Amino acid sequence: MAYALKQDSYDTKPQPRCALARWTGNSRAALFLCLAHNYYQLNKCARRGELDRSRRVYFSERNLRILESFGAQIHIRGLDHLRCEDGPYVLVGNHMSSVETALLNAMISPRLDFTYVVKRSLFKVPFLGAAMRAMDAIGVDRKNPREDFKIILDEGKKRLAAGQSVLIFPEATRQQQFKAENFNSIGTKLAKSAGVKVLPFALKTDFMTPGWLFSEFGPLHPENAIHFAFAAPMAVTGNGRDEHAAIVAFIAEKTSEWQAMQQ
Repeated sequence: MAYALKQDSYDTKPQPRCALARWTGNSRAALFLCLAHNYYQLNKCARRGELDRSRRVYFSERNLRILESFGAQIHIRGLDHLRCEDGPYVLVGNHMSSVETALLNAMISPRLDFTYVVKRSLFKVPFLGAAMRAMDAIGVDRKNPREDFKIILDEGKKRLAAGQSVLIFPEATRQQQFKAENFNSIGTKLAKSAGVKVLPFALKTDFMTPGWLFSEFGPLHPENAIHFAFAAPMAVTGNGRDEHAAIVAFIAEKTSEWQAMQQ
């Protein structure tokens, strides 16, 4: 399969918006219908037991094209860091919107087999639950932090031992602004416990912000470019505090840089 994101970097090329976007005035409802149809097809594929890595990439790339057709400008850097031969990794990054869930498979799955740590309730979400189960995602309740921590360590080590990387959003919930105090150290702790490297990433996905009725699909902001950046994997030594601080600094630097570009 020829993947769209083959190089280290990617930038959306100038293109007209699709006819549906033009006819509806770039309506978020129209975008929602396009993405929902793609997720419906993904769900059917997962239920048939056919959602392998190449198909995950296929549906994620379709999400990318749909977002671009509604005016999203997508910029990605550091994909070559995902090609390293000493994985699997614990991937950790900030969490802003549903856009990253739609796009991360297009970036990561061509290079690494990976799964997510997610809210257990997502297994019941139409069009998404079957895909999360197909990826063998790790579900947590986010009610008892101590119990969640144990589940992530126990299940995360199993996935990593089997060669599957684990992606964690340590902020737990989406944050429109990155705040270091909300970014916990579960990623470095899992990496240290499993004896693997941690791979940081930063993102800015406020092209779509949470809605009051549907949190997954809120107002569109085509003026807000979508950014992703991946850093080099790092080994976790000692108590992991230095590595955690380096990850936080990387995300803070990138998000600040992108926000300044938007002014």
